[in-house]
Amino acid sequence: MSKAAELAALIGSQSSLSNRNLIINGAMQVAQRGTSVAGLGDGTVGYVGLDRFRLQKSGSPLVRYTMTQDSNAPAGFNNSMKLEVTTADSSVGSDHLQYIDQFIEAQNLQQLSFGNSSAKSITLSFYVKCSTAQTFALELINEDNSRYFNTTYVVSSADTWERKTITFPADTASGFNDDNGRGLRVRWILAAGSNFTDGSVSTAWSGTQHIATNHQNTWVAATSRTWQITGIQLEVGEQATPFEHRSYGDELARCQRYFYKQQDDQIHSLDITSSQTYHANRELPVSMRTTPTVTVSINADSGFDAGTVSINGLTDEQKVAVACQSNETRARGYFQFNCTSVDAEL
Repeated sequence: MSKAAELAALIGSQSSLSNRNLIINGAMQVAQRGTSVAGLGDGTVGYVGLDRFRLQKSGSPLVRYTMTQDSNAPAGFNNSMKLEVTTADSSVGSDHLQYIDQFIEAQNLQQLSFGNSSAKSITLSFYVKCSTAQTFALELINEDNSRYFNTTYVVSSADTWERKTITFPADTASGFNDDNGRGLRVRWILAAGSNFTDGSVSTAWSGTQHIATNHQNTWVAATSRTWQITGIQLEVGEQATPFEHRSYGDELARCQRYFYKQQDDQIHSLDITSSQTYHANRELPVSMRTTPTVTVSINADSGFDAGTVSINGLTDEQKVAVACQSNETRARGYFQFNCTSVDAEL
């Protein structure tokens, strides 16, 4: 794209030059849960790998994947999400469905003006690479009002990075709540049975859902086949602008609003003056989206009973509070804890 075309795209986007990407972790920089996860596809689903992206399913699909944060990426990017087929299915069952999705908080969508006469178009762009050339289905869902738009994109050449751009029309009929719940969902279909592939692609937002119209299952028919994605951007306007690169620190903080994993143990050394409960806090790096579910691991010396640890939730200062019971009196003792999971995902 020439400089003049880039400028024209930015002007046509009806959006500011920064903070225009509604997708979090679109460059696949952050992977707090791990950079490689195997055995995905049926029992092991959900938020399992790269931050803010969820692998989900319907029915009991047979295909299994390994998800990795991969260094193979198009120019200008360092990472991609890579799914590799480890268990294939050449005849996907009619009620089987697998997909990657991301939810966007409803309060972050107010600039779209959906539900009003001034509603704006939105444009999704991303880079994709697949070991087979085929048609994939893609869907946008208004979670607040059950409105749907399904479409497709085509991988034209196998094993080649291609940029895809899809513009979705405005929806003047239904908007989004101004809250911290699920607003818009972007869903990339991976495998879909015949129960999901009927209907036609959308030309307007509708209350009728056709999830995976025209989707093909070629790539899941053999092991070692791969699908990769990066550079995902969703923005207001009818033009795709150059990808908005954010610093790792900025992207990490955005991800930590939904999930936080402590990177090191916090050690508390203190005098044990009596057999009683001692308290400690772990301050969170950002305010969470909502009160999270907290999982804590504890190590303690003989002065503390790690089996009596209690998690007291969050304080008003966004700290995880824990309590550990001492079982003796002596000069010094310690216990340490690690927030293995602080989860406020959508």
